[in-house]
Amino acid sequence: MHIQVKLFALLREIAGTDTVALEVPEAANTAQALHELSQRHPALQPYLENVRLALKMDFVDETASLAENDELHLIPPVSGGL
Repeated sequence: MHIQVKLFALLREIAGTDTVALEVPEAANTAQALHELSQRHPALQPYLENVRLALKMDFVDETASLAENDELHLIPPVSGGL
C-alpha cells in the first residue's frame, strides 16, 4: 500500500525533501514504515530512534497500524525557547 512520510527540520535537510512516498505491505505498522524509510535514506537511521510519530493528527507509537494513503509525520526533537 502507498503512504506518505512527512519530514521536518533536520530530517528534511538530511533527506533533501519534505515528503517521501513509500510502498509498505498491507497491514503494516509505523515501525515497518520507519524501516522502509531507513532503507531508502540510510543517513536518517541514527535519527529515527528519537522522532515522535504522528498519524491523523495524533501522536502514535511504532505499533500503530497504517492504512492506504496515510500520511505519517516524523517530528524530531526540538530545542530552544526562552
